[in-house]
Amino acid sequence: MNKIQVLDCTLRDGGYCNNCRFGFDNEKKIIHGLIEANIDIIECGFLMNTVEYDKDVTKFTSLNEVAKVIPQNKEGKTFVMLTDYGKYCPEDLPEYDGTSVDGLRVAFHKKDCVVALEECKAIKNKGYKVFVQAMVSLSYTDEEFLDLIRRVNELDPYAFYIVDSFGMMKRKDLIRLFYLVEHNLNENIKIGFHSHNNMQLAYSNAQSLLDLHSDRELIIDASVYGMGRGAGNLNTELFVQYLNDNADGNYDIKPLLSIIDEILNEFYQRNYWGYSLPNYLSATHNAHPNYAGYLDDKKTLTVENMNEIFDMMDEDKKVSYDKDYIEELYLRYMATGRSQEEHRAELIENLNGKTVLLIAPGKSSIEEKDEITSFVTKDVVTVSVNYNYPIVDTDYIFLSNLRRFRELDASNREKCIVTSNIPAYNVYLQTKYRDLLCNIEAVKDNAGLMAIKFFAQMGVKKIYLAGFDGYSHDEKENYGEFTMAFVTRASVLDAMNQGMTEMMKKYSELVELNFLTKPHYVKI
Repeated sequence: MNKIQVLDCTLRDGGYCNNCRFGFDNEKKIIHGLIEANIDIIECGFLMNTVEYDKDVTKFTSLNEVAKVIPQNKEGKTFVMLTDYGKYCPEDLPEYDGTSVDGLRVAFHKKDCVVALEECKAIKNKGYKVFVQAMVSLSYTDEEFLDLIRRVNELDPYAFYIVDSFGMMKRKDLIRLFYLVEHNLNENIKIGFHSHNNMQLAYSNAQSLLDLHSDRELIIDASVYGMGRGAGNLNTELFVQYLNDNADGNYDIKPLLSIIDEILNEFYQRNYWGYSLPNYLSATHNAHPNYAGYLDDKKTLTVENMNEIFDMMDEDKKVSYDKDYIEELYLRYMATGRSQEEHRAELIENLNGKTVLLIAPGKSSIEEKDEITSFVTKDVVTVSVNYNYPIVDTDYIFLSNLRRFRELDASNREKCIVTSNIPAYNVYLQTKYRDLLCNIEAVKDNAGLMAIKFFAQMGVKKIYLAGFDGYSHDEKENYGEFTMAFVTRASVLDAMNQGMTEMMKKYSELVELNFLTKPHYVKI
């Protein structure tokens, strides 16, 4: 029966959920709880030369910094950190003396495997245990993986890892790679497995490795509460319980539950992680999960849209996240539609000399409905934004969001002004999507801002705003109709509020803007 060690990566992989800002006291509490739980290997965070040290953040620039959170009595546990290839200079490492971490995990992509192993060699020569992390292991052909294993044998590190970076590894894929490693890797080198949960396979895949009954020593990575980027990781508390029940494990679950209850729950509420449809899509396309996060944060795309954007991606771009690339791909996709502007001159005439009232679906549009209805006169053109306002029969409906357009009753389409990213017929007017974008990423295609810009381009001199409230962290506070609410990260909402404020100030130089209802999180 193989000897199994559990490596907990909460303070490192979990850091993708909170920018590694656990807080200094929480860092020490988590480590203390992991020791109490008898976890074999504890990963303390990232080691990198590219940041400034902050004691509340698990990104470290030296081993002296990380030593502050490691107890003097390690109680037989192994402490490690991870460095991405090229982000830390091994020459800066002191010789190993046992006062800080015991080992370093070096993560690298296939294109960097040869030079990354040189970095691993330099770290080993300093006396540290080296964990070789071949990211996106499924990106290697069998021959490429065997060549990597031969190079690893020459290095003779502490451990060599199969890494399911995108959470898309099926059992048959894992077993195939494991047998390649088991039959070709030096017997003294431990075999590690690092998984993600995009397709809900992390737990079952870990069990599959145990079921092989190999004589090899295994290291299985996990994080408390599954805390990790996107869909998260294998849950430490679940896996060690499985080991207790099925593999003579000797782990204490209670300290792990206390970590969840006292520390991680708060992070989960702020920025949830776990299985989701976008993360599933990224896994099926063998793409970096950050691409799914970017597209999901837009809240403008259906599942079909996201799938089509993934289909547009170049294969060599999928492995590493490129924010500029996915943004350009998104904009290109959204701008592929047609425009239909035969009513443009008629609309300009209808707007001539009139005030426009734009009604967004914010909660104030319902709470202050009397203010809105009393404002509407024959000199006011009313336009609801991304939905059909239930209180007033508006003159037009402006839509830039395909999801919202699909939810709209078809009987209202004859008064719809839609952007060209929406495949629509029998609408009043379809205008070019790209012409209405702004230059702030968080609100680049915000429907309310696009509507303001559109009507300013139509020659309107004065616009009143209702329901333009901005975004609360509590999704129940954001919409007059609860069915429109969506959940997203607090940081995304804050960026949207700031972006809306900045753009409204800018647009107020083009057209007079006034709030009819009281906004909560934005201002001019």
